[in-house]
Amino acid sequence: MKIGDKVSVVDEDLSGMITSVKGNIVVFKDEYGFTYQYPKEKLVPKDVNLYENIRVVKKAEPKKVVSKKHQKNHMVLDLHFHHMVKNPSDYDSFERLFIQKAKLIEVLDFCRKHNLKRLEIVHGIGDGTLQRMVMDVLESQSDIDFYNKEILHHQSGAVMIEFH
Repeated sequence: MKIGDKVSVVDEDLSGMITSVKGNIVVFKDEYGFTYQYPKEKLVPKDVNLYENIRVVKKAEPKKVVSKKHQKNHMVLDLHFHHMVKNPSDYDSFERLFIQKAKLIEVLDFCRKHNLKRLEIVHGIGDGTLQRMVMDVLESQSDIDFYNKEILHHQSGAVMIEFH
């Protein structure tokens, strides 16, 4: 460091031009004319061309390892009855609801057994009977959070579950 060099103070918003150097102590003047004294270790050169001839090597970032289990989309259970059996007209409404409830509990157990994090249950809008049954079953379960998949506060006919 010599007289006339521009310097900045480490860990402070202060810079200026060196006016004198006395051993380890450097005296510099800021842009407003105030004079400061700092040891050389607290100062760094403020030179625009300092790094001009230094080649910068850009290293590739290490690839983050992500479990294949967590790369999958969440599981979806569609409780529409015509997707569950071949002849839906052969069942009365009580049998339909009983089969849908059994399937829901079976899938919840499957998700817990296989440590799945999310499950989407599609129950449809309809008259609300199936939706109430789904909510009753979910409220009786422990270690889950669930919420309606609503779009702009309109009913979507689906519930998203997150397992703990």
